[in-house]
This record gives sequence, C-alpha cells and structure tokens, in this order.
Amino acid sequence: MLTIGQKFPQFSKTAVTSLEKGKEFETLTSEYLVNDDNVWTVMFWWPKDFTFVCPTEIAEFNKNFGEFRDRETRLIGASTDSEFVHAAWRRDHDDLRDLKFPMLADTSKSLAEDLGILEPNEKIAYRATFIIDPTGIIRWVCVNDLSVGRSVKEVLRVLDGLQTDELCPCNWEKGQETLTV
Repeated sequence: MLTIGQKFPQFSKTAVTSLEKGKEFETLTSEYLVNDDNVWTVMFWWPKDFTFVCPTEIAEFNKNFGEFRDRETRLIGASTDSEFVHAAWRRDHDDLRDLKFPMLADTSKSLAEDLGILEPNEKIAYRATFIIDPTGIIRWVCVNDLSVGRSVKEVLRVLDGLQTDELCPCNWEKGQETLTV
C-alpha cells in the first residue's frame, strides 16, 4: 500500500459531478491534485455502491463539506463501481442526491491497485482515506476493515494538524497549543 511521503499515482478517471442531464460526468486526473493554490485533497474510498455502511460515510463527508472547504481542501469520493452506478445511486438515495464533491469511478481498478487498497478476493476497494498535500504527496493514510465506517471528525482533526506544519500532541484539536521543542 502506498503510504506517507509517497507521490499519489497518476490517474485519469471519470467522475460523477452532477445529476444535471448532460453534465453528470467529468474526467478527473492526477493533475487535479497538484496545484499552486495551496489546496489539499482528501480522497476517500468505499467498497461498493448500494450498500449499507458506505452511504453513511459519504453523507457525513457531504455534511462536513464546508469544513473541508474552509480548510482549502477538496473532497473526492471513489470506488471501483462505474460512473453509471454512482449516478444511479445518487439519484436513488436521499442522502446522496445533493453531493458537493465528485464520485470517482475506478472501473478498471487500476488506481485502487496502484494505491494498494484492492481487496484480493472480491476485487473491491478497502475503506481507505488519503490526505494529499498540494504537491501531490500523501501525508496521511487510514484504512478500515470493510465492515467499519470511518470517522470524518478524525479526518478533519488530522488535516488540521498537518496544515499547522507543527508538532501536534495526542488528541490535539484545532485551536489548541502545539508542541515547542
């Protein structure tokens, strides 16, 4: 699995960005992650669309979209399902209709494989989260078992710590003192 300090892999994938007819799909590339505007990226993966734990996480990321935006951070959700399945799920599920971030479709499973998060038996992505800095370097990785949802609050806490570029003690939260040596 790719880890901290490594460059996020090159990719070009279709994503669902809207439910507006004719504007549903866009191509996202790895160039989207690298920028001079100091914008960070959180890419989070879920195993399968039309399941039970996954929409709870996606909806929670969406509820916190403003928190990420306030931190100059874009969100990208991803799975190995197709863009058509993503669009159908968004139309079908009340909590997913108004998503403010793209749902990336890794139908070839190549990005999940390059990241090292492809579950070997079912060939679906693990429940993985990557925080990527504006230079395209992975700064944090967290992978949960397929049955356990992640904590969006923890993703925000770690993002806050990384963005201080200082030493942050255990359970540190934004606004608290960092460590001085």
